[in-house]
Amino acid sequence: MIDWPGLLRAGLFHLRLRPEDFWRLTPVELRVMLGAEAAGTPLNRARLEELARAFPDIKGESLVGS
Repeated sequence: MIDWPGLLRAGLFHLRLRPEDFWRLTPVELRVMLGAEAAGTPLNRARLEELARAFPDIKGESLVGS
């Protein structure tokens, strides 16, 4: 699902685009303008497995109600 209200706020207020300029952008252009490409690579399976080894789930413990 696409967060159109959030994208519009980012485009019109953060980037100060005119509505007609916002709607002419491709999704890739908007991502680049918002700095999404600078956020790093998405989580892949190898990194997920590395994190799971470093931070294993501990059965029986819960943070709920602590």
